[in-house]
Amino acid sequence: MRQVLAASLSGAALEWYDFNLYGISAALVFNKIFFPEADPAVGTMAALATFGAGFVLRPLGALLFGHLGDRVGRKKSLVATMLIIGGATFLIGLLPDYRHIGIWAPVLLVVLRLGQGLGLGGEWAGASLLTVEHAPRHRRGFWGSLPQTGAPIGYLIAVGTTSLFATLPEDQFLAWGWRVPFLLSAVLMAAGVLVRRTIRETPDFQRIKNSGTRERMPLIAALRKYPRTVALAFGARIGEACSSQIYQPFVIAYATATVGYGRNAVLFGVVLYNVLGLALMPVAGALSDRIGRRPLYLAGAVFVAVSAFPYFWLVDSRSTPLAWSAMCLAALGGAVGMSSIQATYFTELFGPRVRYSALGMATQASALVAGFVPAVATSLIVVSGSSWPAAVLLIVVALASLVSTVLLTETRGEDVAEAEARRPPVSPHSGRKAAGTA
Repeated sequence: MRQVLAASLSGAALEWYDFNLYGISAALVFNKIFFPEADPAVGTMAALATFGAGFVLRPLGALLFGHLGDRVGRKKSLVATMLIIGGATFLIGLLPDYRHIGIWAPVLLVVLRLGQGLGLGGEWAGASLLTVEHAPRHRRGFWGSLPQTGAPIGYLIAVGTTSLFATLPEDQFLAWGWRVPFLLSAVLMAAGVLVRRTIRETPDFQRIKNSGTRERMPLIAALRKYPRTVALAFGARIGEACSSQIYQPFVIAYATATVGYGRNAVLFGVVLYNVLGLALMPVAGALSDRIGRRPLYLAGAVFVAVSAFPYFWLVDSRSTPLAWSAMCLAALGGAVGMSSIQATYFTELFGPRVRYSALGMATQASALVAGFVPAVATSLIVVSGSSWPAAVLLIVVALASLVSTVLLTETRGEDVAEAEARRPPVSPHSGRKAAGTA
C-alpha cells in the first residue's frame, strides 16, 4: 500500500500543483498580463473566466480516460493524464502576453487551459481507484483519503512557489517571475511519470482482464445500470466542488481586489485552509471506516451551508486575523467533511467493470459547474455591491449536496468488487470478445 500510495499521491499532488497554479495566477496576474486594457474588475472577471474554461473539457477527459481506464487499465490512463496536463502547464509559462501578440495571447491561454482540464478530467477518478482498489476493505476510508490530500499538497506547492517569486519587484514579477512556477512543471511531470510507470495494475481491474469480462462501452453500461447513482453522485459533489472554488481562487481575487487585503495576507490565509485540510483529511477518512461514509458527508454539507454567511462576514471585516479564522473554519466543511471521503465513497457506489467511467463522469460533470463559480460570484458581487449573493450561492450548492447524499446509500463494509465479479457483464457485447484492445 505504501508503494501504491506513493504513486497515487505523488501524481495527484503534481497534477493539482499544475491546475491550482493557474487558479492563483488567474486571481493575481492574468488580468494584468492578458487583459491589460480592460477595467480592473472586468479584467479580473475575464481572468477567472479563463480559469473556468479549464473545467469545460473535464467531462470529456473523464469520458476519454474513463473508457481507457476501464478497457486497458488504470495505470496507463494515469500516465497519459499526467503528460497532458504537465505539457499544457509548461507551455503556459512560455506564452507571449497581450503586448506582444494581442488577442492571440488570451486565446492561446484558453486553449492551453482546456488542455489542463482534459488531463485532469481523467486524473481524479484514476488516482482514487489506484488506492481504493488496492486497499483492504476495512481501511478503505483511511487509504482512500490519502490521495485526496494531493489537492492541498499541490496547492501548497503552487502557492509557495508563486509567493517566492511574488517577492520580486512587481515589474519583474509581471515580466518573467510568474512564468517560472509554470516552467518547473516539466521537472515535476517527468518525476511523476517515472513513479507511475513503476506501479502494478489494481487487483480489481486485473481480475476483470483475466476473466475476459471487460465492457466494450463502459460508460454506456454504467448509465444503464447506475443512472440514479451517477446523478446523485453528481449532486453530492456539487457542494464540495463549488465551495472549494469560492474558498480558494475566488477569495484570493475578492479579498485583494475588492476588500483591500494585501496579497501575501490572503495567500497565507488560503495556505492555512489547505494545511488544516491536509492534517484532518486522513482523520476523517479513518473515522468513516468506523461510522460510515454518509454521516460525515452529510455533516460536511451542513457545515458549508451554515457557515456561508459567517465566512463572508469575517472576510468583509477587513481584519486579517478574522479573515484567517474564516479560511480555517471553511476547511472543516468541503475539504474535511466531503473531499476526504469522496474517493472511497464514490468508488464503492459502482462496480469495477465500469467504475472509472462512472466515477469520472459523476465527479467531472460537477466540476464543469464549479469551474465558473469564481466568475459568477464575482459578477454577483459587482452587480449587488455586497458579498451576500456569494454566501447564498454557497448555501444553494451545499443544499444540493445534502439532498443528494440523503438519497444515496451507505457503502461502508460492502465489497463491490467481489459482488460485481460474480455477476455477468451489463452489456450484451461484453465477454471474451471484449477482452481485446479498446
